[in-house]
Amino acid sequence: MELFDRPDSGEKALVVHLAINHSFSEDDLAEFIQLVISANVEPVVTVKGSRRAPDSRFFIGKGKLDEVKHLLHETCADVVLFNHTLSPSQQRNLEKELEVRVLDRTNLILDIFAQRAQSFEGKLQVELAQLQHLSTRLIKGWTHLERQKGGIGLRGPGETQLETDRRLIGQRIRQIKSRLLKVAKQREQGRRSRQRADVPTISLVGYTNAGKSTLFNALTNSSIYAADQLFATLDPTLRQVKHVDYGEFVLADTVGFIQDLPHELVAAFRSTLQETIEADLLLHVVDASSPNRQEQMREVNTVLKAIGADKIPQMMVYNKIDQLPAVNPHIDQDEAYKITAVWLSAIKKEGLNLLLESLSTTCHQENNRLTLTLKPNQAKLRAALFKNAQIISEDVQENGDWLLDVNIPNRFQYLLNEIDE
Repeated sequence: MELFDRPDSGEKALVVHLAINHSFSEDDLAEFIQLVISANVEPVVTVKGSRRAPDSRFFIGKGKLDEVKHLLHETCADVVLFNHTLSPSQQRNLEKELEVRVLDRTNLILDIFAQRAQSFEGKLQVELAQLQHLSTRLIKGWTHLERQKGGIGLRGPGETQLETDRRLIGQRIRQIKSRLLKVAKQREQGRRSRQRADVPTISLVGYTNAGKSTLFNALTNSSIYAADQLFATLDPTLRQVKHVDYGEFVLADTVGFIQDLPHELVAAFRSTLQETIEADLLLHVVDASSPNRQEQMREVNTVLKAIGADKIPQMMVYNKIDQLPAVNPHIDQDEAYKITAVWLSAIKKEGLNLLLESLSTTCHQENNRLTLTLKPNQAKLRAALFKNAQIISEDVQENGDWLLDVNIPNRFQYLLNEIDE
């Protein structure tokens, strides 16, 4: 399901990027142009400007609207793309005035995701995000549907077309959520089996186009799709990595993040991002050659906090050092000699041994082998340990106490605080 039908030939887009209240960034514009190209659309002209606040009717002012009309006629562009969030009424007014399709930043990202989704789960998640976004557009945007119509088998007495659309969209959203819940349960079973086998899960996270998929392929000898474009990876991929010198772990490649990521996508992709939430370690992959890497790192951490993954241990991976002058693969450590970052080039396969060595050391340190005694009234704590730790053995004492031999990750050490309570 895509937000708009595509012609057989390539589409041309007119891009609008305004500085609102003196806030203008060429880097933001460059990233949006990359988004446009990633959607297989050719940006033919960019309209720039500034306003203290968006116009309530058209977002842009009358002068800019006339400029856009003129450029549309000159360039024969098929679509107008705004690097902003438009209200339903603004989008409707612009389309009526310009007589072409108008999409905002959220629409564009949703369309890219629709093109990229390959798996059954991924397609469901994209459709869910699109329907949730569309449901907000129905509030005031579809006044042409307010009139009552006949609809055999669809409507009750007096139900308007708009009310019917809302109801049908609501039904489809509930249906998709039910299907995704089943997929999430299957993923949960896989995670439980990995925990019982004491195989750590390491999740790759990072800004889009940071090189996560290239690093994933290099570490796992896989051939998942990797390209120099935004959101090349959409469906999560898991691979088991076994190495004689560095042990065994499961590596998960996930969708990249971007600034102003639509809330609909974060909500819809929660089951996919669950691999990130449940990971033992996050590899935060950063494009070391990007001049905006600090802002990109902050944006990734913002999304991680939004999905509840901000407490999981992170190891920084500074990728693409082949594009930096005089930087060789190396490891950064803190004062306690804990590994904090690895500098490497995934595409050149330089520094991978340093990363594998760091993962082996860190994952080994992240688990503690303990013998615990639990009272009969601590059944909830026992259940939590069975869910989040590896239970090596369990014996029931004569007095009813449980004696457990457990291997517990550091991130669940807080559970042990309840033993003495």
